[in-house]
Amino acid sequence: MVRLIINELNISYGERSIVQNLNAAIPDQKITTIIGANGCGKSTLLKATTRIIPHQSGRIVLDGALISKENTKVLAKKMAILPQTPESASGLTVGELVSYGRFPYQTGFGLLTKKDYDAIDWALEVTGTQDFKYRPVDSLSGGQRQRVWIAMAIAQETDIIFLDEPTTYLDLAHQLEVLELLQRLNREQGRTIVMVLHDLNQAARFADYMIAMKDGEIVKAGDCEEVMQPEVLKQVFQIDAEIGRDPRTHKPMCMTYNLLKGDYSSEKTTHAIPALHPSPSY
Repeated sequence: MVRLIINELNISYGERSIVQNLNAAIPDQKITTIIGANGCGKSTLLKATTRIIPHQSGRIVLDGALISKENTKVLAKKMAILPQTPESASGLTVGELVSYGRFPYQTGFGLLTKKDYDAIDWALEVTGTQDFKYRPVDSLSGGQRQRVWIAMAIAQETDIIFLDEPTTYLDLAHQLEVLELLQRLNREQGRTIVMVLHDLNQAARFADYMIAMKDGEIVKAGDCEEVMQPEVLKQVFQIDAEIGRDPRTHKPMCMTYNLLKGDYSSEKTTHAIPALHPSPSY
């Protein structure tokens, strides 16, 4: 089943084209991961799909309606986004921050109802952050803060959650903690998860569907077996990859890789890498 469809999407910053004629269909109630080199348009695609930034042409359709014409609060009840660098939560407690996820449901003076408080407590419980409810967000570790931001997103009670590099700046244990939490939200509650990830093996391990991008276009989209292929990674990252099998999940994984010889820069730079010479002895 597909609820979110992107047709012939074009996005520009000024005169610079970032995404060109992009078409995608996001599987419902699945985890989709988006991979690609820095600057390929991954984050821009997420921002346009969630209407944070405008697109110049094309269509983004959710449940048969153009998101560009959808009421803001109605749209916010359907999709939430956790950006790569969330805004500062300085001075807020965890509970106060998570309560911001209830904005789409507030009316009148914006007072929280019992249903709002129930949703906040539920989001804190699901993310394992209930014990932090009255603590300042600034006092938490990186992994704890990331779980709190996710709690705010799920308190919004949307069917679709977008996350832009949710594991950035986290150590390995906290990365796994966050990704397993998102997987539980998908498996147990049917949430559609769409996230940008830099780590190829994490992207393949947790995804039902993968999208590989380069220079604002989709190179390959499909299940992990289709996307985690040497030829795809060669085109997207300019690497010669050896693909094996994760012994625990049995998902494809990149075992090792080398840079392709010659012009491997996505920006096609012509600068030569200087030869390395031993330092002269004196």
